[in-house]
Amino acid sequence: MSNKGARNLFIFGSLFFFLIFIVLTFDTMGKLDKRAPEITEEVNAGKMAWHKYDCIGCHTIFGNGSYFAPDMTKVAEKKPKGYLKQFLMDPKAVNPKASMPKLGITSDEADKLISFLEWISKVDTNGWPPKPILAGAVGVAVKELTEGQKVYQSLGCSNCHMISGIGGTTGPDLTGVGSKRDGAWLSGHFKNPKAYVPNSAMPAYGHLNEKDLNVLTDYMVSLK
Repeated sequence: MSNKGARNLFIFGSLFFFLIFIVLTFDTMGKLDKRAPEITEEVNAGKMAWHKYDCIGCHTIFGNGSYFAPDMTKVAEKKPKGYLKQFLMDPKAVNPKASMPKLGITSDEADKLISFLEWISKVDTNGWPPKPILAGAVGVAVKELTEGQKVYQSLGCSNCHMISGIGGTTGPDLTGVGSKRDGAWLSGHFKNPKAYVPNSAMPAYGHLNEKDLNVLTDYMVSLK
């Protein structure tokens, strides 16, 4: 190739890739506004509290931080607001096994932290972090899930509970719960946890229709 041809190739090639860069930049900028909700004063105050208590020293958000404690990117979607506030203010009062210390977070700071975490949870992260796979917990393929397992999965029970070593550790391990509790107890507990366990942090599922409640109860009873 002649010097002139090489020069033209370089010039036109550079222009071509520069145009691609410009197009992709505008495309990305156009999507950014849709990926995150508006930042309010409450959210900003929550972010300040997040830094004040050095939460990132143990937790991660968007993959950034430490890996000593759970990822907080979507925690506001997994835990009820009341539970989060109680836990932030006094972790061991909610979960005696919690390794998080009582940091002296006030009620107002807890509300602001939750606003920040709610804002974080609404950011479009393209499916990250991935949700727990229930099939791995019960040892069956997704297509073989029973109706009870589907309800368990849809309610996000594995965010707090563990079955066969898979799931969360906030709530009790349910691996052998069918050997410890009968159907009547389990069904009543789903409807009103505090009536059976006064200090329970589990939200009530009284809104479940009779079919879903029954199949979920049957699934729990089968775990022996």
